[in-house]
Amino acid sequence: MSNRTLSPLIEKLDLQPHIEGGWFREIWKSSFEIPHEVLGAAYSGARASASSVYFLLHPGEVSAWHKVLSDELWLYHSGGPLLLTFGGKGENPAEEEKLVLGMDLEKGQQPQALVPAGAWQTATPLGDEPVFVSCIVAPAFHYDDFTLIDSKDKE
Repeated sequence: MSNRTLSPLIEKLDLQPHIEGGWFREIWKSSFEIPHEVLGAAYSGARASASSVYFLLHPGEVSAWHKVLSDELWLYHSGGPLLLTFGGKGENPAEEEKLVLGMDLEKGQQPQALVPAGAWQTATPLGDEPVFVSCIVAPAFHYDDFTLIDSKDKE
């Protein structure tokens, strides 16, 4: 991104760099907490019932392969289309399904998409403008529940 202009949304929404790539800011976390004993041993502790973030990717940025213990719902807001690739639930990602987030329904784009709990995912902008989405995670996102594969490790 060194020679590119950053989206004005980064400053206006106080977005920060995300370790998976792109820009984000948590905007909501439910006040209702799910006890650890209800969630089970896969979780390191209690979690809020849900949380949400703003997320932005510029052309050329990629959300690297990662998985989350919880379901994640992607909601498209603006910009170019976004390719979401699902990589199954194995030990490593294996491309299984692709869909495009966007508003061109005639071309098969979808305004929202669910990444099932524990499924590998990666996201790549398809157009020449930044893509702005929200992601809702339930139970709430926690870095203990997050696994990231550096894109160099995948090749």
